Amino acid sequence: IKKQQQDVMGFLSANKIEFEECDIAANEDNRKWMRENVPEEARPTAGNPLPPQIFNQDRYCGNYEAFFDAREDNIVYAFLGLTAPPGSK
Repeated sequence: IKKQQQDVMGFLSANKIEFEECDIAANEDNRKWMRENVPEEARPTAGNPLPPQIFNQDRYCGNYEAFFDAREDNIVYAFLGLTAPPGSK
């Protein structure tokens, strides 16, 4: 999980995309918010969704696997609901 979180944050930082890291281990309110805001269709069949879960404000973007796929397909800005800079998608 930690490696996936670092991967997401490293990509966002390298591309100068502003983000806020929310610690769900130390903050019960953050954990509760994440669990309540992951859509039903994106939840695991058993248990709770695990981090990293990616949001743009209150809009759910996806989990690490969806982020990884978007990065591989060069569509991270669309995945995040952001306007891509020239030459990006």
